[in-house]
Amino acid sequence: MGCNVAHADPSSVPDTLQQRIAACTSCHGVHGEGSSGSGFFPRLAGKPAGYLVLQMQNFQRGLRKYAPMEYTVRPLTLSYMQEIAAYFSAQQVPYARKPLPALAPSALQRGEQLVTAGDPARKIPPCQACHGTQLTGTEPFVPGLVGLPYDYISSQLGSWRTGTRASAAPDCMAEIANRLAPADITAVSAWLASREVPADTHAQAAGSITPPLHCGVLQAQGSGL
Repeated sequence: MGCNVAHADPSSVPDTLQQRIAACTSCHGVHGEGSSGSGFFPRLAGKPAGYLVLQMQNFQRGLRKYAPMEYTVRPLTLSYMQEIAAYFSAQQVPYARKPLPALAPSALQRGEQLVTAGDPARKIPPCQACHGTQLTGTEPFVPGLVGLPYDYISSQLGSWRTGTRASAAPDCMAEIANRLAPADITAVSAWLASREVPADTHAQAAGSITPPLHCGVLQAQGSGL
């Protein structure tokens, strides 16, 4: 989430939902479908509302680092963020395909292994363990991974590794990302971005899966991409 926007004089701004989300839609699309020209302004539409609220809070708290977003969300109250999150969570718009890098079949096989089975020897749980069997996310805090652009997935995993993206401790995703080799990040990102989006893109119901102990904090901290 994020774009460079200026705060107007509150007395001159119409008090409407469309005005309240204008700072979001200018970069993330009218319905939160994501930027058509860049993979780095991600889709907001259909993501769990709890996840969207927590990400705005993480920008406020300095746990996520991106100056335009930090500036944009700084004055927002919790109720304001909940209203914005509820709007985008309810949006259901088609996913748009983004370019993929050319990778050897062995790299895509490695990506599939990490997403579906993990790598127990390196204490890397499968993505499906927390993001759902269809990778559409789980309510209320874990986002879906299918339909996301390669550039966005790889950049976010890189942000977890460098500390420019974080969640409150214990930070499960930071631990996992730092156990991935750079080639693993490429493989996972490409395999996820190449998946067909299922007909039902709603996040799975809360409690529909039982994450491994190591990733259980995702349910409380709103981790994930």
